[in-house]
Amino acid sequence: MTTTTEHATEPDILCHGLVRIFSTEGVEVQALQGLDLRVERGDVVAIVGASGSGKSTLLNILSGLDRPTGGTAVVAGTDIGTMSRADRVRYQRYTVGFVWQQTSRNLLPYLTAAENIAVPLVLAGAKARAERVDELVALLGIEQCRDRLPEQMSGGEQQRTAIAVALANSPRVLLADEPTGELDDATSAEVLEALRAASESLGVTVLIVTHDPTVSEHVRRTVQIRDGRTSTEVLRRTERDDSGAEVHVAEEFAVLDRTGRLQLPEDFVTALDLRDRVRLALETDHVGVWPDGVRPGNNGVTSTAGSGAQPAAADGSGPERPEEQPWSGRPNGRDGSEPERRVARGSSGRPTRRELRNRKESDDA
Repeated sequence: MTTTTEHATEPDILCHGLVRIFSTEGVEVQALQGLDLRVERGDVVAIVGASGSGKSTLLNILSGLDRPTGGTAVVAGTDIGTMSRADRVRYQRYTVGFVWQQTSRNLLPYLTAAENIAVPLVLAGAKARAERVDELVALLGIEQCRDRLPEQMSGGEQQRTAIAVALANSPRVLLADEPTGELDDATSAEVLEALRAASESLGVTVLIVTHDPTVSEHVRRTVQIRDGRTSTEVLRRTERDDSGAEVHVAEEFAVLDRTGRLQLPEDFVTALDLRDRVRLALETDHVGVWPDGVRPGNNGVTSTAGSGAQPAAADGSGPERPEEQPWSGRPNGRDGSEPERRVARGSSGRPTRRELRNRKESDDA
């Protein structure tokens, strides 16, 4: 096992060019296709994406349950690809904790909540086990069920107990695979808040794989995976406007890999009917992207026949190009959470995606 020298600025999760290929009866499936990911120490990050995008494959590699075919994955200074079997046991016991979606995989059914939390401490030969159990029971708010069997707990209580079990040996990183997948909205919020509270209290880094759209209310950063690569990220923060009111701000970014590739958000592609190939133009402070049928000019865009683009202005200056102005993100409240002001870094005024879609529908009509 290779452990890198740690510095304060080193991330807890660092993946470069991560590849995972599965072969079955001569057929190869590339689940991860050069994925890059960086998660800073103490951060809480959600990984989202459609089924088959590579989320679970990534989590299996980071947890030590699988090995990458290519690339590197370093977690808390440990290179996943170089671990021996004994290294892997130590890694899973002390470095990472894991919470499964199915509560039956997290807890032993014949032990109480407190006894389940004590199991990893016993296996590690830890001292002061009772004190550690009491600390985690209080932190996760499960005092009322510490002496109950799993079947006597609610789904939310079972998952919060599972989080306590995963945190028992003080891991640097906590990995959660769809921890709210079997819970209702209110209970899901309790579990996600428990994960965030654990990160804030213990300094543990939390990585959540989920389909739950409400997760955005509980994490600072959401990373989307598409076709085995990280495609977009949303960073969230809270600030106060001129009147002193609290405003939730979300900035959306496309992820640029080391070879210069990026994936445009899917609704951008749909709204502008981008397909096959697009036109690019390098400006002083940004890159312009147009459909193939639209040719960028010096001061505007020139429409080619059948493109549906705006014609040039009478003075020859061309129309304003809203496509080149800074864009805002998804419409407020799209995921059912409280409204957010969605912007791109250092920008304002670009039309929203909904406006782009309406414009395209108007052009098609």
